[in-house]
Amino acid sequence: MMRSNALGKSTSVEVTNISGHGIWLLAGERELFMSYDDFPWFKDAPVGKVLKVEEPTPNHFYWPGLDIDLTTEIIEHPERFPKKSK
Repeated sequence: MMRSNALGKSTSVEVTNISGHGIWLLAGERELFMSYDDFPWFKDAPVGKVLKVEEPTPNHFYWPGLDIDLTTEIIEHPERFPKKSK
């Protein structure tokens, strides 16, 4: 018998599209766009590593193969967070 870890809101997250301009992330019912201009670390990353995203806590996303941590706030307002790495 399979059991759910928790009842209520799902914290599922997935990359739904990778385009020439950026990446689309579906987090629960929210769709977030990350342009390569704002998130250049994804531009030349292998697709398999971009697709493997986790949500360790709500609104916190982690790409283990790329060692990238982002929050919903950073994705929605990248201008508030200067890029620290290239």
